[in-house]
Amino acid sequence: MAKKPRSLRRKAYYTMKIKKAAHLLFYKHHVKPGVKGWELRNMLGADYMKIIDLLNDYLEKLDLQVKVLFNGTEKPKDEAGSLSKARFLITLKGTLTPKEAKMIGWRIDDIAGLAASIAYIISKGGKAPRREIEDLLKDKLPGWRVDANINRYIRSGYLTEDEKENLYLDWRTTAEVDRKALINLIMGAGREQQ
Repeated sequence: MAKKPRSLRRKAYYTMKIKKAAHLLFYKHHVKPGVKGWELRNMLGADYMKIIDLLNDYLEKLDLQVKVLFNGTEKPKDEAGSLSKARFLITLKGTLTPKEAKMIGWRIDDIAGLAASIAYIISKGGKAPRREIEDLLKDKLPGWRVDANINRYIRSGYLTEDEKENLYLDWRTTAEVDRKALINLIMGAGREQQ
């Protein structure tokens, strides 16, 4: 039996590795979605970043992408060994239509409250007292829903709270929210009202 040409063997190798990478990234096997770089390296080999790039090419057609988070941010603080500690996860590349947004299980006012909370924390330099965000949301939402919504944002990984009741942006905001676009939308809406 003749050996397959090298190019076909190579293509089959990468096809198998891309499939394995997709399985690792799509299926939740930790508290947080995605996997660490060292896990990808162990499962896929030293060329795992090439495999992630190839997977990204496939995902782009589906409006998805592999996002790399370095300790909750998109930029590494140090280059040495940072990819092995980084979290790789699949996120939406574009935006949801209003009809699609309804299907994620959140009410539109819950999403608006999250957007307002994120924007407020950004405007305060990355942290804000919980009481200030509660006051902000009470202007738009019924009081009984404000505490429940903030707790939901924390449980979902969009916000995090410290022992002094300060709220910060958490890993999921970094992964899923285009902060610059959010601020531009809010600033644009403010100009339209004037």
